[in-house]
Amino acid sequence: MSDIDRTLRAILQDVLGLSAERVAGFDASTGLFGDLPELDSMAVAGLLTEIEDRLDIVIEDDEVDGELLETFGNLTAFLEAKLAQRLPG
Repeated sequence: MSDIDRTLRAILQDVLGLSAERVAGFDASTGLFGDLPELDSMAVAGLLTEIEDRLDIVIEDDEVDGELLETFGNLTAFLEAKLAQRLPG
C-alpha cells in the first residue's frame, strides 16, 4: 500500500465518517461518488479540500469530473500522477 493510498483512506474516514474496516475493504474498483451515500455533492468539496491540504497539492476545477470520483482507483491514480508532477526530473 502506497503512502497516497493510506492517506486517501484516512481522508475518506475522516471527512466522510467511514469506519476503518469499511475503508480497508476498498479496492481500485470500489465506487465512490454515486456509490457511497456519504459522498454527496456537498461532501465532494470538503473531500477535495482535505486532499489538497494533506498532500500539499492544488486540484484545479477543470480537473474534477465524474470520472475522477467514480472509483477509489481513479482517484488514487489521479493523486499519484498529480504528485509525480511535483517531483524534479
